[in-house]
Amino acid sequence: MASLPSISDVPSLSTTQRAGILDALFEPCTALHTLSLDPLRTEKFPSYNDLIASVGAQLTELSESPSISDTRWLDKILGAHPRLGEKKVDSAQSQAEQAQLNTGGNEEAEKLQKLNEEYERTFPGLKYVVFVNGRSRPVIMHNMQQRIDRGNIRLERAEGIQAMCDIAADRAIKLHQA
Repeated sequence: MASLPSISDVPSLSTTQRAGILDALFEPCTALHTLSLDPLRTEKFPSYNDLIASVGAQLTELSESPSISDTRWLDKILGAHPRLGEKKVDSAQSQAEQAQLNTGGNEEAEKLQKLNEEYERTFPGLKYVVFVNGRSRPVIMHNMQQRIDRGNIRLERAEGIQAMCDIAADRAIKLHQA
């Protein structure tokens, strides 16, 4: 998606077009489509930030639910983000956001790969999600290690939701300017 349509047009768009908005702001994810496509058709949002906040509220509701199926659904959505430093990344937005993390030496790249693996062992079904926002690979890796050491899945899901919304808000600005 080269640019976002006017927020006022969102409810009248086709299902495919609304899914494209979710894919551009978040990541391509069937579970997110199932959760959020209908509100994009039935609600009017004053801004893309309001749309993102609505999706964030849906994700938070899943995280606070006692239902195991809700937790699994949320984990599918959080797990749709690519690994940090991954060479093959499907979404153009993630490719651009991660470009700075794919520079530097092989030693750092290997350490990042090992951290991703450790993170995914610590939090099965999740991928580390963070709003990179210009931070260096060492700073990001330090944050990842702290989150692994903390070992709190509930806090991890909450941080993942917040990061997804921060990333989406940044993408909305960039895609609106496109």
